[in-house]
Amino acid sequence: MKIKTKLTLGLGLLFTLIVFLGGIGAVYIHFLKLDTRNILHDNYNSLLYAKSMLRALDQQGERQLIQFEEQLKNQEGNATEVGEKEMNITLRNYFESYKSNGQRETDLLQIRTWLIEVMEMNMQAIALKSELANKTAVQATIWIAIAGVACFVIALGLLINLPSNIADPIQKLTASIKQIASSNYKERVFLDKQDEFGELAQSFNTMAQKLEEYNSSHLAKLMRQKKRIEALINSMSDVVIGLDENMQVIFVNEEACKVLGLSEEEMVGISSKDIAIYNDLMRMLLKEIKVPQAEKEPFKIIHNDKENYFDQQFLHIEITPTGEAVKELVGHVIILKNITEFKELDAAKTRFIATVSHEFKTPISAMKMSLQLLQNSRIGTLNEEQNVLVDSIQEDVGRLLKITSELLNLTQIESGKITMNRQPCKVQQIVQYAVEANHIQAEQKKIQIEVRLPDEMKAISVDIEKTTWVLTNLIANAINYSHESSVVAVSVTQEVDQTTIKVKDQGIGIPPEYLNRVFDRYFRVPGTHREGTGLGLSISKEFIEAQQGTIAVNSEYGVGSEFVLNVQTI
Repeated sequence: MKIKTKLTLGLGLLFTLIVFLGGIGAVYIHFLKLDTRNILHDNYNSLLYAKSMLRALDQQGERQLIQFEEQLKNQEGNATEVGEKEMNITLRNYFESYKSNGQRETDLLQIRTWLIEVMEMNMQAIALKSELANKTAVQATIWIAIAGVACFVIALGLLINLPSNIADPIQKLTASIKQIASSNYKERVFLDKQDEFGELAQSFNTMAQKLEEYNSSHLAKLMRQKKRIEALINSMSDVVIGLDENMQVIFVNEEACKVLGLSEEEMVGISSKDIAIYNDLMRMLLKEIKVPQAEKEPFKIIHNDKENYFDQQFLHIEITPTGEAVKELVGHVIILKNITEFKELDAAKTRFIATVSHEFKTPISAMKMSLQLLQNSRIGTLNEEQNVLVDSIQEDVGRLLKITSELLNLTQIESGKITMNRQPCKVQQIVQYAVEANHIQAEQKKIQIEVRLPDEMKAISVDIEKTTWVLTNLIANAINYSHESSVVAVSVTQEVDQTTIKVKDQGIGIPPEYLNRVFDRYFRVPGTHREGTGLGLSISKEFIEAQQGTIAVNSEYGVGSEFVLNVQTI
């Protein structure tokens, strides 16, 4: 039977009994009311009238007859009992005889006797009607008690059975739902009922079975994916360490265990801060992870009795929770890429370039000296063609010396052995030397070098040799890339703590897409046919930045370029 049907029948029956109980009470109360009213209206009034007539007989004179007549009329109009009317007629005859016969004592005695008979008749009627009212009350009590007991029994049955019939299945379903929420998809609900709860239990079991099948199928896939990811991470030659949002280690690969010198069991599930207490590398990594991401220098670790260089990378993992728009930080990944092999190759390349450049410089210098001797008239006079050849060779030798000098400077920068001898000096001195060094080259292209200096200038704190080299290189580039008969402007401006040197040409300029690469090593703007190694600007940037200065370029393609140096003013 359906729960709705049970509730309808039980509550309907209870409602019917309550209505029945109310009806019985109302009916019997109405009967009792009628019985009481009959007693008061019929019999009590007759007794009252008879009593009033007896009192009237005790009086004397005309007043006696008037009062008696009045009460007798009332009594004649209230004849409600069987024989009471005949008694009223007899009483009227005695009263008329009493009035017409001179108020004899015999007639008066007869009147009193009949009045007492009337009173006795009404008193008997009152007794009978009271007994009838009592019977009515007893019947009302019995029926009301029966209906009340039936209501109590039904209500008690509903109170005992209905809550348990509804609450017990709900409790079982609630407990099973909690089990499902705890991922216990084997949970089932067994209710031997043919009602709505039985259908609900059957639907719940079907859902749990589907969830169990879904979970089992996807759990296997997830486990395979997890093992695949773990194998992938372990096979990586880089150090990989995963942290959750609370900085607790959640995974490490084998390489990380080797480099940190700890086993996986000693790290996974433990706070990285606790590990950092006794592990220097972890402590250093935690310090670096708090620093905003920037280009970090590789660091050195002694591992397997060998110097190893690692490039560090920190990934901050953020996800957007379902139904939300703001990302949430869920963890960090530390990756240390072993660049020892590249570092060794780079060091070998640097040593090779330094060795070759140094070896080249000696014979090239000797060649330059021999050319100078050939041009000396004391050795002998050269004809015009020989002078042209010697000048060409001397130009090539100068170019080779410049290239070897740039390569030597580059090797110093890469090896970290470059030193800056900063000292106070005058800006005019550096500008004058750089201009004079490019004077012949400018004359060959009929280029005018304009120098604009303030009337009063403070000294600057730089390495004179390297800053002069930078400015000379910039002016040489400006001349190389300028059109003939143009102007190269060199200007100096000073502020409180900064001196700015600008070199501006009227050459072909630099295309916008290559502006951010002009200071890269070995880079040359495509399409240019000027000679050079592509190292001059790169070395210039290193020299200036090593002195806490800056170098930048502004260019408009087809109009010209402007290089800007900023150095410290004393």
